Amino acid sequence: MTQDVEMKEQPAPSNSFTSSSPSTLHHLKEIASLIEIGAYDREARRVLRAIRLTMALRRKLKASVLSSFLSFALAPGSEALTRLSSYLPKEDEHEMEVDTATTAAQPPAKHSLPELEIYCYLLVLIFLIDQKKYDEAKACSSASIARLKNLNRRTLDVLAARLYFYYSLCYELTGNLAEVRSNLLALHRIATLRHDELGQETLLNLLLRNYLHYNLYDQAEKLRSKAPRFEAHSNQQFCRYLFYLGKIRTIQLEYTDAKECLLQAARKAPVAALGFRVQCNKWAIIVRLLLGEIPERTVFMQKGMEKALRPYFELTNAVRIGDLELFRSVAEKFLSTFSSDRTNNLIVRLRHNVIRTGLRNISISYSRISLADVAKKLTLDSVADAECIVAKAIRDGAIDATLDHSNQCMLSKETGDIYSTTEPQTAFNSRIAFCLNMHNEAVRALRFPPNSHKEKESAEKRRERQQQEQELAKHIAEEDDDEF
Repeated sequence: MTQDVEMKEQPAPSNSFTSSSPSTLHHLKEIASLIEIGAYDREARRVLRAIRLTMALRRKLKASVLSSFLSFALAPGSEALTRLSSYLPKEDEHEMEVDTATTAAQPPAKHSLPELEIYCYLLVLIFLIDQKKYDEAKACSSASIARLKNLNRRTLDVLAARLYFYYSLCYELTGNLAEVRSNLLALHRIATLRHDELGQETLLNLLLRNYLHYNLYDQAEKLRSKAPRFEAHSNQQFCRYLFYLGKIRTIQLEYTDAKECLLQAARKAPVAALGFRVQCNKWAIIVRLLLGEIPERTVFMQKGMEKALRPYFELTNAVRIGDLELFRSVAEKFLSTFSSDRTNNLIVRLRHNVIRTGLRNISISYSRISLADVAKKLTLDSVADAECIVAKAIRDGAIDATLDHSNQCMLSKETGDIYSTTEPQTAFNSRIAFCLNMHNEAVRALRFPPNSHKEKESAEKRRERQQQEQELAKHIAEEDDDEF
């Protein structure tokens, strides 16, 4: 008996495709029902959960499954069904038979909600991008945006934000990112008028990315400064905004603000977003070097980032040593990497920091040294260049020395005890102030409710409310006495 049972169960694993395809289609139908509930109850969180479930099924999407789902979700003969079906490639007859057999038991919907229609556009668009059919994806995204402009429902905000992202991504993948800039600006204006804050966040980041892609930093800063500000609704969009803001601040020579933005973006980014965190760390390392800081070794040894941050580790080592020749060799060795990361123009700025670091090491090692030896140690072209660099470093306070022009030498002063000055007290005071500010911000966030900005109840209204409550209690007490 046991042998017969085993023989009957053996053929089941051979038909693995028929068991996997219906399961994916079944999950999509459950997601569609979740979107319907969210649309009828006007709960955007259900739509957001549906998108998260869809991302988990992204690798399992196939043309046959999508075709069956479109027939289930959209009204038969509708314009959306005809358009979306034209973007899907035709599968072989076996797969089509499997899908029709699984969907024959369930009739299609009589009418489709706008949320379901936009969700179908999103599904097809994701499938085309994964299949690297970028021209079809670009046409599909344009059609979805044109349809989305005519809809004004708050339950569509989450779906619209995803469509905006993939719409810009399709044009970026095809190299036509500049074509959508005017359309993105129009969509941002529409989202602002409709009070779609999530759409405003997404479109602002897409516009910043569009401007930075073509090195239009001034226009990006003007847009960012004029755009309305509000509390962030998406952590991912907030991280992107901090990253773009850090890049803008870096180009504008505001290194302190840029460092804070980049490090905060790297800390807030999800663990799974490894590529984004790598980019944040690359720019943060360059900014810290431009500030005169040397990043810790643990920054370069983060899990999954060792290989990507290796060029920046060697660059940091050259800056730390102050060896201009080593700095040049590293910059030439990893020129392609720095160009692809778009940090090559920032590395050119580091040359002055390398010279300053080498000059500081020389001033500590020698009490008196000729300018010719300084030029030789720093691998400068001439003694005149060394004299100018030393004079500028003395004026900026980078080194404590004097310049003897007649004898062509640099005289370094003795290094005093730093603890005899007020510098340790100033550093300690700044740390205490930072901790106190952080504590005050935490207490302020916990103490006040979210609606604290609203007008408080006046004394007259409070007296009226208390009087009404007393009359109501007296009336209830009299009714109780009557019952007894």
